[in-house]
Amino acid sequence: MESIKELVRKMYVDCLTVNTRVDPGVELGKMLADNFQSVNAAEIKSRQVLIGQIQYFWKLIPDLKWEPQEILQDGNRVIVRCIATGTPKGEFMGLKPDGKKSFRIMTIDIHTVENDKITTIFHVEEWTTAIMQLKA
Repeated sequence: MESIKELVRKMYVDCLTVNTRVDPGVELGKMLADNFQSVNAAEIKSRQVLIGQIQYFWKLIPDLKWEPQEILQDGNRVIVRCIATGTPKGEFMGLKPDGKKSFRIMTIDIHTVENDKITTIFHVEEWTTAIMQLKA
């Protein structure tokens, strides 16, 4: 069994960050529990919805990179402070960027891991910052 911190770290570098090593749908399918939920103040996403969103982001933002800055563990919970960067190449959050402007945002996520699977992620992401950077 790998440590839960390593499981969560791999999600960022292997599944959220665009790369040629893995298929994000397959890898996330292995990491996320069947009853997985991604929760923020506006919505709760299922495992299938999150996987679809990540696959779409890989196409839309071909240089998308998630770099964990801190990974903290408390029991079966892992807290990650991360920097996400990328250059959208199509319609993104209501904008039509020209593919020349990039964004850099911070995210904070709390992952719960049970039986070697991520069951829940509570997350806060600075997407309004990304929008402001892309508009500038």
